[in-house]
Amino acid sequence: MLAERRVVAIVRGQDADAALRTVITLFEEGIDLVEVSLVTANALDVIRQARAALGDSAELGAGTVLTTDDATAAEEAGASYLVTPAVTEAVSYGRLPVLAGAFTPTEVVAALNAGATAIKLFPAFQGGEKYLRALRDPFPNVPFVPVGGVSTDAAVEYLRAGAVAVGVGSPLVGDAADGGSLAALKERIRAFKGLL
Repeated sequence: MLAERRVVAIVRGQDADAALRTVITLFEEGIDLVEVSLVTANALDVIRQARAALGDSAELGAGTVLTTDDATAAEEAGASYLVTPAVTEAVSYGRLPVLAGAFTPTEVVAALNAGATAIKLFPAFQGGEKYLRALRDPFPNVPFVPVGGVSTDAAVEYLRAGAVAVGVGSPLVGDAADGGSLAALKERIRAFKGLL
């Protein structure tokens, strides 16, 4: 799923209707891995409505999943995968694939042992692509997805360094989930896709 699509768009905002429009626009423009952060206003309703609009096959995830209660609620709303910011109890949820947040080698091992499907290298900007390369030496078969400060230029570098995909929030989504321009969002999507 990750290696084929290469980009996970991260939607977080304070306007639920705008967040829903943003999710749908991302899918319509060909970004077909989208995470709705649970810090988004009415996040579970956004996921529920997006699932209804996009159908069962859409890869629609829930992010900032901290607890098993969060994981259960996200699954019931229609999430098909979970994303955590750290090695939380939700990593071992077991019912959905989990992209688990980790930064250090110890955290990577803990996330994998808890059942993570892939590792969200977070915050990626702290180490950059050189740090990703260093992690890939002891973990050559671990699917890493850098998240946090991933610009279009950085995305290209992370993918060259061996990331299976990148997670991108504000450099791609901008202010769309807070009511900003969908036309500008579409332009950013096209520019981003053109570089990958």
